[in-house]
Amino acid sequence: FNFHPWLYLFLVPAIAMRSWSEERKTGTIELLMTLPISISQAMIAKYLAAWAVLGLSLLLTFPLWLTVNYLGDPDNGIILAAYIGSWFMAGGFLAIGLCMSALTKNQVIAFILAVVVCFVFVVSGTNIVLDAFKSWAPATVIDVIASFSFLSHFETMAKGVIALADIVYFLLVTLIWLYAGMLLIEQKKAD
Repeated sequence: FNFHPWLYLFLVPAIAMRSWSEERKTGTIELLMTLPISISQAMIAKYLAAWAVLGLSLLLTFPLWLTVNYLGDPDNGIILAAYIGSWFMAGGFLAIGLCMSALTKNQVIAFILAVVVCFVFVVSGTNIVLDAFKSWAPATVIDVIASFSFLSHFETMAKGVIALADIVYFLLVTLIWLYAGMLLIEQKKAD
């Protein structure tokens, strides 16, 4: 589970990069906008479909859990909590990827932008980043920067602690980025 944030850094933007950018590039977004659904419904449908694919990808690692149980006696509660945390973290990455895909017509640019933004969210709580701010920023700014880190919120879940604050964090990140993506689609629709 320690590698999941770094794996998702490339896997999730690769899944999300075509969602809106290809619609705009091929012109099928006009057809989508004429359907009797709202932009928010389309965004949520695309999000849930891609999140289900990520959940299935995560579920396919289940034989590893069975193998570990066969070979030893792990704490299955910790493993289950890590799976739940990993799925919520993938949802946060996916929302960022969908927003970046809505930003551009080129899916490669959408992929690169999503990787960069997700990377910022992953490393924001690391010592290297926080040390760069310690010399000039107040402690409250450093705490705010550290609180944006996907790593710190995921690590507690990977240790078996499903805290409401961590779930709320991933849900808020998801909702904010999905809303930003909807605003971008609305803006592009007006153009």
